[in-house]
Amino acid sequence: MSVLSAMPFLKPVHVRSPRSSPGRQRRHTLPASEFRCLSPEDAVSVFEIEREAFISVSGDCPLHLDEIRHFLNLCPELSLGWFEEGRLVAFIIGSLWDQERLNQAALTLHRPQGSAVHIHVLAVHRGCRQQGKGSILMWRYLQHLRGLPAARRALLMCQRFLVPFYQKCGFRALGPCAVTVGDLAFVEMEHAVRGHAFMRRNSGC
Repeated sequence: MSVLSAMPFLKPVHVRSPRSSPGRQRRHTLPASEFRCLSPEDAVSVFEIEREAFISVSGDCPLHLDEIRHFLNLCPELSLGWFEEGRLVAFIIGSLWDQERLNQAALTLHRPQGSAVHIHVLAVHRGCRQQGKGSILMWRYLQHLRGLPAARRALLMCQRFLVPFYQKCGFRALGPCAVTVGDLAFVEMEHAVRGHAFMRRNSGC
């Protein structure tokens, strides 16, 4: 269901010569913007963003904290986080699925032999919305999937008002989704993914 950390190792500062002034010393800072796969250590930050994004819209979260940890332990390579100066600002979590269409079991299962990537959730921090980050992250994620030999297509389910957003990202509507959550109904969408190696820049995946 979709809506729109560890600090990297810091190398010690080295002074080139005794005469070097402090202003000439190399400074090491966090990258301004970084895309990398998530780890279980990121789960709390993920859940905080997800909870704020979804509770006001649907009254529940696509993934609860234990489910986030579950997927980040089983298939971290199917996740992608966008970090700015070390802070998570947007993320996607996926898992593998082995059937043509999604069903209720797809909400909680990871099928390692599957060739479809089920995108469980895309969420953006409230302070970073309306900046195009959701579509940029989805583009990066689809490029990342092209480097995974098992991935042949991506599937997601969304509420009808989000269909135009995902169509702009290249997804096509397959029709009503078999999955329901309470009174909510969803549209299932698909994006083809080519399974070949893909060079990724600025990604720790």
